[in-house]
Amino acid sequence: MIEFETALLALAAAFVVFAGVALIRVFVGPTAHDRVIAVNVAGTNTVIAISFVAAALDQPVFLDVALVYALLNFLLSIAFSKFNVEQGGVL
Repeated sequence: MIEFETALLALAAAFVVFAGVALIRVFVGPTAHDRVIAVNVAGTNTVIAISFVAAALDQPVFLDVALVYALLNFLLSIAFSKFNVEQGGVL
């Protein structure tokens, strides 16, 4: 039987792969809207992966890092949306 920590680390690795797939859309995306959503998806997957690593390694300080990263990811999307609307685009 697989240990719980190993399963959490495998899930974290899977979410890192998912974030990498989302980053492909950042570079290939046809519109700015696709790129913003892809960056948000990659950021959310990264936060989930950090949380799984924190649980697997029993390091609660990693959860603080994940929380700060999630807040920065949210602020980035709000800032980009505001910038895009001011330039005449509509999100």
